[in-house]
Amino acid sequence: MTTFVLVHGAWYGGWCYKRVARLLRQAGHEVYTPTLTGLGERAHLMNRAIDLDTHVQDVAGVIRCEGLSDVVLCGHSYGGMVITGVAQQIAAKIRSLVYLDAFVPENGKSLMDYLPAQLSQQMRDDAAQNGEGYKVSPIPAAALAVNAQDADWVDAMSVKQSLATLE
Repeated sequence: MTTFVLVHGAWYGGWCYKRVARLLRQAGHEVYTPTLTGLGERAHLMNRAIDLDTHVQDVAGVIRCEGLSDVVLCGHSYGGMVITGVAQQIAAKIRSLVYLDAFVPENGKSLMDYLPAQLSQQMRDDAAQNGEGYKVSPIPAAALAVNAQDADWVDAMSVKQSLATLE
């Protein structure tokens, strides 16, 4: 049996792993799908102070509080930024890191450092115009190559994310 902690990408929540988690559990694995602060079912906690460190603490907290060790820590997209920070904090509890179509950050770099300058600026402009100065609107699922059958569901579930998590 393997213990998996699956970390979602920007604008999503643990909900995006619902089917994968079910399959892994049916195969006898232990699976955790934490939702990062301000997203998913925790959207009501959104505030200007949420940054990447907040999300690193979210996941590290699950691993600590659940008493997990020998964890396969998987991050998708923005989740790669998060799992890198978690691994730096509690490396002894991690068996392996899995970057699932994810950002693999270098020390001192933010997600914005890996995006084209035009997209980074669009996100900052969106936060200024549509996100109370600090929230970035989700990228439509279709633009992220989500299959047509799931795109409406993903768009309906996605929420704005704190710009500070990306910077």
